[in-house]
Amino acid sequence: MNSLTQRSQGLSDRSLAWLFVTPTILLLLAFNIFPLFWTIYLSFTNYRANRPNADTDWVGIANYQRVLADEAIWENMRATAHFLCWSIALQLILGFLLALLLNKKFRSHSFWSTAILLPMMLAPAVVGTFWKYFFEPQYGIFNYIIGFFGGDAQFTMLGDTNLSPWAIILVDTWMWTPYVMLLLLAGLRSIPGYLYEAAEIDRASEWTKFWQVTLPMMLPFIVLAVLFRTIENFKMFDLVDQLTNGGPGAITELASIKLKREAFEKWRTGYASALAIILFVAIYGLSLVTVRYLDKVKQR
Repeated sequence: MNSLTQRSQGLSDRSLAWLFVTPTILLLLAFNIFPLFWTIYLSFTNYRANRPNADTDWVGIANYQRVLADEAIWENMRATAHFLCWSIALQLILGFLLALLLNKKFRSHSFWSTAILLPMMLAPAVVGTFWKYFFEPQYGIFNYIIGFFGGDAQFTMLGDTNLSPWAIILVDTWMWTPYVMLLLLAGLRSIPGYLYEAAEIDRASEWTKFWQVTLPMMLPFIVLAVLFRTIENFKMFDLVDQLTNGGPGAITELASIKLKREAFEKWRTGYASALAIILFVAIYGLSLVTVRYLDKVKQR
């Protein structure tokens, strides 16, 4: 009946498919592709968003040269790299341990599985605000705990240039370790049981089974977790903006915070667009390398 109706209307299956897909493609072009090309165009101009009626001059690659020659940008990139490496490393370790724990059945398994997932269900801006008050030196719970154990009750973690980067690493790890755990837990449950049975027949120890069976089979899932968290952490903004706003000084000013300040505080739109394109290329390059490595892992 449906085929007769389509034929009577003069629509083939392919035409009908395009009829449904076309609105999605148009939305994708409108909200993703067009802004990307518009940003690329602006990166070659001296356009300022707070002066939309002013003359816009074509400056070529001058914005890119200024970005790459700016020492402050490289400091922001170093802060971003520090945040990326430590947060992802901690999330992998803790996520793996939690996945190994939840892969075994025990009493209250469902309750603890749900409780562990709660942090990742919160909005990053809410998490940043909550932890900011938690670290507040005057009435924060963190300082109360420090004072209870005999430490300095006026300790300011967010105001210390050495400790404030670790504060955002701690908060990001608290929030996103459950996400990594979910990915790794899916990997653990996809490992065929006969591999462990064969290892037991060979009288392999638990440590040997982990290194010879679990870890090799989990490698694709670990690579995926690193890829997803790298992409997300590279563009991390709202959590850090609420927690430290890049301070003290510029010690926690990640590349995303720098981009916001250039675009919406200094209104150097062309310069900020060049910085955005450089960050996009960096993320795309890292993702491409990771995906190629993932393909090699799957072919083994």
